[in-house]
Amino acid sequence: MPMSESKAICKTILRNGYDAYLINTALQNEINALLNIQEFSIACDVDAETLQKLFPNLDESEEPGELAVLKGESGCIFRFYPINCSADAHPEALRKFFTQRMVTQLKKYNPELYEAVVSTENFMRSDEVFADFSCGYIKLQGIPHLTLNKNYVLAIRALRFAANYDLPIDPNTWVAIVKNASNIVNYISGHAFVEEWRLVSAESMWRFFELLKESSILHGIIPELGALTAVKQHTNKKTNDEESVFDFTIRCLKYYPEELLHYDWVGAVAVLFHAIGKAYAAERVDDRWYFTQFHRIGAKITRKILYRMHFESDDIDTICAIIGNQIRFQSMMTDRGMQKFLELPHQERLIELARAQIKAIPNGNYTNFNHNIKFMERGTTPLSMREPLLNGNEIMEYTNLAPGPKVGRLREALLNAQVIGEVKNTEEAIRFVIENMDKIPD
Repeated sequence: MPMSESKAICKTILRNGYDAYLINTALQNEINALLNIQEFSIACDVDAETLQKLFPNLDESEEPGELAVLKGESGCIFRFYPINCSADAHPEALRKFFTQRMVTQLKKYNPELYEAVVSTENFMRSDEVFADFSCGYIKLQGIPHLTLNKNYVLAIRALRFAANYDLPIDPNTWVAIVKNASNIVNYISGHAFVEEWRLVSAESMWRFFELLKESSILHGIIPELGALTAVKQHTNKKTNDEESVFDFTIRCLKYYPEELLHYDWVGAVAVLFHAIGKAYAAERVDDRWYFTQFHRIGAKITRKILYRMHFESDDIDTICAIIGNQIRFQSMMTDRGMQKFLELPHQERLIELARAQIKAIPNGNYTNFNHNIKFMERGTTPLSMREPLLNGNEIMEYTNLAPGPKVGRLREALLNAQVIGEVKNTEEAIRFVIENMDKIPD
């Protein structure tokens, strides 16, 4: 009821050709709950005499800076304050965020909230700046944009909390972050950003970077990643559906920690940058997008970015190795190809990246992936123990045998001899099949 009455008062002022608004309703509600009172502050550009004509029951005020006081029908007290109408004022100065009465009440009854609203102290510790998470959202104390102005790192911290705790950001806090996006980018160092980023879990990193994009911070912090929002790719090779490379990357990042690598922060960073080379390699041919050598290009671009952001050298090498070798597990490999793959570092991460990419595609095809998984066990066996040194045609050439089951049995016997070490080279293989052809049943 008091809220409805306050809106009606503002509308009355507006209908008579003046301006009016409630002063910081959220903060006033907190004060009302704290002191068990009902009052609201209204800013307007009406002089006291005209205000008296609009509201005959108006009383004079003894509070400094107040125009008048009105007791509403609901019993709520309404206090009127003048609006700053100066043409030379800073844009943010045109809006009143708190009154002296609010400040006095907070200082007396809630010193912590008072500090958050009006203090000039440096708020670095999160428990001083953010409201308790039990409220159900991430909220900067006091007037969000004023609190944020004290330390722009708080914006990145708010996004980190929202991602890690899977909580929404309070609308007023969100607007403060979006409004200050350019200041956040200009005043936060790369080192400070990475310090906050490192506290984001691998499972939550997708949400953190999604929030960075939505708040317009991403394009300033890591413009190379921001560019991926404007680069398109085909979601599925069989369709013409397109989406941004960034959206696809976010899905990959979301799926990466699901199977085995739940806490792999470095691997998640590699997934975040795995497609960054597509912005440099994109080429449109016959209504299809192609990204030739994007993995190699991406590894080089990522190395430059991570050096700029002061990552550790070992982490940079690991991340760039994953990006540069990401396509190795995507094609259906032969035995020789699998053996080369198993010589690469970070095999488990490459496998999970390939799995995440398949999950990110609607109706993703696991044929190649499953084939390669089965071949991994074979890949641990040397080639000399997986394939005989002579094929069927060569066995028939050296033994003069006709095509038939006997050739296959002789070939199997040759492989067994290689496995146990009786045959080590081609010359020994030729001698083995000649000596044993009569011992093999037809």
